[in-house]
Amino acid sequence: MAIEIKAPTFPESVADGTVATWHKKPGDAVKRDELIVDIETDKVVIEVLAEADGVLAEIIKNEGDTVLSNELLGMLGEGGAAAAAPAAAQAAAPAAAPAASAAADDQILSPAARKLAEENGIDPNSIAGTGKGGRVTKEDVVAAVEAKKNAPAAVAKPAAAPAAAPVFVAGDRVEKRVPMTRLRAKVAERLVEAQSTMAMLTTFNEVDMTEVMALRSKYKDLFEKSHNGVRLGFMSFFVKAATEALKRFPAVNASIDGSDIVYHGYSDIGVAVSSDRGLVVPVLRNAELMSLAEIEGGIANFGKKARDGKLSIEEMTGGTFTITNGGTFGSMMSTPIVNPPQAAILGMHNILQRPMAINGQVVIRPMMYLALSYDHRLIDGKEAVSFLVTIKNLLEDPARLLLDI
Repeated sequence: MAIEIKAPTFPESVADGTVATWHKKPGDAVKRDELIVDIETDKVVIEVLAEADGVLAEIIKNEGDTVLSNELLGMLGEGGAAAAAPAAAQAAAPAAAPAASAAADDQILSPAARKLAEENGIDPNSIAGTGKGGRVTKEDVVAAVEAKKNAPAAVAKPAAAPAAAPVFVAGDRVEKRVPMTRLRAKVAERLVEAQSTMAMLTTFNEVDMTEVMALRSKYKDLFEKSHNGVRLGFMSFFVKAATEALKRFPAVNASIDGSDIVYHGYSDIGVAVSSDRGLVVPVLRNAELMSLAEIEGGIANFGKKARDGKLSIEEMTGGTFTITNGGTFGSMMSTPIVNPPQAAILGMHNILQRPMAINGQVVIRPMMYLALSYDHRLIDGKEAVSFLVTIKNLLEDPARLLLDI
């Protein structure tokens, strides 16, 4: 009995998805709970697993196709790993070396891409894949076909080495063209939307990190031992300072819904995390109730999930305020863009030793520039500046975070 392979149920915030990678091809044996296909959405990559043992009988939605919630992706037939294994072994027996090569090709070439390459007489090994794990996609083959057609006759000599990537050649000028990922396309769309629909403004300040750095240096080892290996970083201090400042200036934690202003009685803090797919912003729920250890543990968990591509849609949905740290990449100053429908975003930057005038004396202090971008339709300049000054004061005297003053 055939089993339908369907796309997952997407939440309301996700309209559709794209078939990113088929990890099996028709005729391959599949085990229960084995990864069959990846679906890429605007937010995350969702893994679709096999519901039972069987053989992949048919692929209905190819890589690059758009799919809706619960839409049919393919069919899983009866058989399974046990039945398919002897046949696979017999087929592989006559030529062990070619079979090993084919197995390697299967891992890097999608079925649609293989067929197109064969039809156009292109060696798949000469194409560098842009898909997940270096997989050669149909678009990579199309680019290679176009490059072959456009290449001058004199160029059609044995190449010294395979092309490093799908390229377009015009004389000695080379261009590479790859499709934009759904995540990148959605980020671009939202950034443009934010700048075209908001009255966005950025205010700056600087914070002396001396006290926070001294506190972290003094207690980081004890902190890690006391909290099961959770390391004490700087982000937890900024999250705690932000949640306290949001209590004092609720407009910064609000959002606009049509002609209404929605004031949130909680602080769901989005923390920007870098991943191979781009920047993602998982959310710490009710961050105002979290301890420093819980914040650091949550951020570390998000970072690991982002690297492994395991963040769920729920973990990246919502948020009332965002913090981004360009300082990890060496940024000195920037103007972060607000993530709608939020009203503000805090930008952290690099910590640099700079000469400062303290009590009439020039001293060297570790200083960081802070930037608060905000929607001027909702937040007045006085509120924005006061909010940023509050964060500055709390960080320069971190005991105030503990005493709630």
